[in-house]
Amino acid sequence: MEELEQLGIIPVNYAVLRSLFSDYRSPRNKIANLEQAEKIIRLKRGMYVVSPKVSRQLLSVELITNHIYGPSYVSMESALRHYGLIPEQVYMIRSMTPNRSKYFENPIGKFEYITVNEDYYSIGIKQQTVENKYTFLIATPEKALCDMITGTPQLRIQSEKALVVYLEENLRFDISALENMNKSIVKECINTGKKKGVLELLLKLLQ
Repeated sequence: MEELEQLGIIPVNYAVLRSLFSDYRSPRNKIANLEQAEKIIRLKRGMYVVSPKVSRQLLSVELITNHIYGPSYVSMESALRHYGLIPEQVYMIRSMTPNRSKYFENPIGKFEYITVNEDYYSIGIKQQTVENKYTFLIATPEKALCDMITGTPQLRIQSEKALVVYLEENLRFDISALENMNKSIVKECINTGKKKGVLELLLKLLQ
């Protein structure tokens, strides 16, 4: 359908779809039929994305994640995997937000949003543009690591050796990547005071 193809892979709200099919006798029924026919995918109540079968484009999970709940940026294992720093597939997309924690599940996947303070949230966010078509927000590699440390409950690390074990064995993180990481981002995270001790150990590994 040409109307849907023009939307591409950008998530849209119900009002956009309704206006797109305003010439139909019942736009509401038309939208319901499109969802039933799997031509559009419901991401959450009132938000949809065109099926790849119709748009003929691959969906961007990162872009979808930003749209489902915001402000937010993709982080933790999801960002580390995006940068190729961990080998495992990620089965839940995790993001940080200054708003209340939320969880969503839809045909695309599972999405978790973790609350952080606003001063911490604003550090190390990268705008990534893909083929000049769309942009999403994602943590820098350094911030994603800091988020893993600060956002993992009951994570107790008291030495550099223990931190290396956590990175290599728990996350299977590419330790060689630490050499090229931006220390200033970790320092900014330390200054917010959250899990300061462990983040200081991370900073030592970068030096």
